[in-house]
Amino acid sequence: MNRGFRLGLLAALCLLPMSHAAAASRAIWTWEAESYAMIEDPAVADEAVAYLKSQRIDTVYLYADAFKDRNLIVEQPQLYRAFIERLHGKNMKVYALLGSWYLSTQNYVLPEYRKQAEAMFRRVVEYNASVPAAARFDGANLDIEPHILDQWEDDTREDLLIGFLDMSAAVMRIKQESGATLTVGPAIPFWLDGIEVEWNGRSRPVSEHTINIYDYVALMDYRDKAEGRDSILSHAASEIAYANEVGKKVVIGLEVSSNDINKVTFDEEGPKVFEQEVRKVERALRNEPSFDGFAIHHYRAYRRWAGRYWE
Repeated sequence: MNRGFRLGLLAALCLLPMSHAAAASRAIWTWEAESYAMIEDPAVADEAVAYLKSQRIDTVYLYADAFKDRNLIVEQPQLYRAFIERLHGKNMKVYALLGSWYLSTQNYVLPEYRKQAEAMFRRVVEYNASVPAAARFDGANLDIEPHILDQWEDDTREDLLIGFLDMSAAVMRIKQESGATLTVGPAIPFWLDGIEVEWNGRSRPVSEHTINIYDYVALMDYRDKAEGRDSILSHAASEIAYANEVGKKVVIGLEVSSNDINKVTFDEEGPKVFEQEVRKVERALRNEPSFDGFAIHHYRAYRRWAGRYWE
């Protein structure tokens, strides 16, 4: 093959879209009812896994706490074991999703709820220690959001955010002390980089404190365009840059649920625009060491959204 032909072929290949194999990882938040249905019913599990694979989703944030007076990870851990093994058999990862509107876990940032927060995470660590490697969670995603507390509007934001950081540090101490190999991180809104607090003697944006504590963050970067002002890339820039500096990871969270504020979701734009914007983000961030793919909010909404356009 002569040099000119080789260079021409390389140039042509560079113009091709990224293959599915080279595309960034995609996770999906899967909340209480849907997670329990998959865990308890093998037929539901088979259908869900086939669907997720068809959508190139390779990581499931699977709810792993109490729901409607049951706590299956404690009461019937064999159900989690079977489902996680099934997902691993399909080359998919599974993260324990911790945090729940049902349980009002936003309260876990308050000191009086610290034991509940620690117990929530410890149950996952203990589950992992009790099962073979093929049945273990690969990581955990904590969705504990202090900004939805009523107190957020009462000039106590700094205290609530410090409580969030204290809770986060307590969770990671449990990981360290137990020797667990879970990859652990929280879902955080992109605007935490605009709020600075002093914590443990250091004044930093809350986003930086959080990145320092955890292995990764799932940035709730809810916008419907990749580029320009008020966009996915503009809102992720500081977190990506800081995570690069300290050797951590950032997953870009995207929304497809309906919302009265159109710019926060791809609900009206549909899958075609979603894919176009995702590709722009991938191209912009593919060489950033901290970029670790996407997380989509959430399984039930995604299926309704995709079905509306594709069926």
